[in-house]
Amino acid sequence: MAGTYSGVSVVASSGNCSGKTATCGGTLTVQSKFIYGSPVTYEGETYQTVVIGTQTWFQRNLNYEVEGSKCYDSYAANCTKYGRLYDWATAMALPTICNSNSCTSQISKKHRGICPSGWHIPSSDEWNTLVDFVGGSSIAGRYLKATSGWNNNGNGEDKYGFSALPGGDGSSDGDFSSVGYWGFWWSSTDGNSNKAYDRYMYYYFENVGGGNNDKSNLLSVRCVKD
Repeated sequence: MAGTYSGVSVVASSGNCSGKTATCGGTLTVQSKFIYGSPVTYEGETYQTVVIGTQTWFQRNLNYEVEGSKCYDSYAANCTKYGRLYDWATAMALPTICNSNSCTSQISKKHRGICPSGWHIPSSDEWNTLVDFVGGSSIAGRYLKATSGWNNNGNGEDKYGFSALPGGDGSSDGDFSSVGYWGFWWSSTDGNSNKAYDRYMYYYFENVGGGNNDKSNLLSVRCVKD
């Protein structure tokens, strides 16, 4: 773990030096691979945060239980691993009618939605800022995906600590799909009446894609700092 340590010693457990102790004189400083922000505790969950360029993100998906949110396949363990899945209106803390109508006039520049105070649902432009910083859409998936958890050798390098996992998605009729293969995340940017912009990563590709998704579908949420 990153930090500065003193009085560090190691004991050999085998070989010619078995049982012998080596002690480090002075101090030992360990640098973290990532740039961490301050952890955030929200509704009983603690989220590590990570600084990527000019932005600070939650290092994992939101797992805030609110009416309308679901665990993949209704298994609580999937919420623990991947976070909860939300339709767009629920993620944005807007009336349900916004899933079938344009609600652009109700969206603030840094729209909090179900994120904690001081954090918000990323806009499509803020997703673009992240993707551009880590190398562009054609390669960003490799650097944002976690180093484990993706099926069929689809793991990434997790170069910046975003640690994206394939939480799959759900539909309004209760079906779930793609866990282990796809990760989908909402943006706060409204599309047309029944669609909003998302971002997605796929086990097979190194890119980050995006487009209009049905607002009634259930996707993951990441929070970004105001």
